[in-house]
Amino acid sequence: MGTDSNTRSDSVPQGIHDLIARGALFVVNHSSGKDSQAMFIMLRAIIPARQLLVIHAVLPEVEWEGVTEHIEDTIGETPMIFAQSVKTLFEMVEHRGMFPSPANRQCTSDLKRGPIEREIRRYLKAHPEFGGLVVNCMGMRAEESTGRAKLEPFKLNAGNSKAGREWYDWLPIHDMTEGEVFNAIHLAGEQPHWAYGAGMTRLSCCFCIMASQADLTTAAHLNPTLYRRYVETEQRLGFTLSMSRKPLTEITGIAA
Repeated sequence: MGTDSNTRSDSVPQGIHDLIARGALFVVNHSSGKDSQAMFIMLRAIIPARQLLVIHAVLPEVEWEGVTEHIEDTIGETPMIFAQSVKTLFEMVEHRGMFPSPANRQCTSDLKRGPIEREIRRYLKAHPEFGGLVVNCMGMRAEESTGRAKLEPFKLNAGNSKAGREWYDWLPIHDMTEGEVFNAIHLAGEQPHWAYGAGMTRLSCCFCIMASQADLTTAAHLNPTLYRRYVETEQRLGFTLSMSRKPLTEITGIAA
């Protein structure tokens, strides 16, 4: 493993260095977004290749075009596995009769976190050479929100540390700014996912409940067919996607 100016090794907890030495598996949650990409760039500089695994939560129908390809193009020979919920986002929305909300983000828990943790457990069981020792790496940054600023960057996950597992959660780029994230990608000789160049400021679902007016409008222009499906679902359920509680057509000014 090597080091460079982008590893931010001064901010790596000593516990992480100890886990590297113990041969832990480091699982990189990768959405294809800028934060995931910068996190992987950092990790590949300090974690031995044999201890790295990328995992992507597949979001059928609602994720950006080229997400999987972008991840594959930027992780080299690092193995990647996929996690997918039994239900799609639209199936979840239809079942509940409403879109997720900031206070009840089932899209995160049911479509991402739950399936990802399930696949990590399966991978550990199939690869006993790691001895059940795992570090789950996620790209949340303090700058993004007050809630994320309060997150503990490195901790034991007691709920998942059972049945022969020792599981830690780590936020490797928690203290990085957006500018530092894009700079890390640039210095690595890479480009972020194409949606950023098309005007998006974040990359999650094409139409995210947390998205700004500008991002929802840009997404509507880039994905007119999917946009129409969201608008039709809003109208049929009488429940809006946006936490502003305004319908998408009012937010974007774009008729479906």
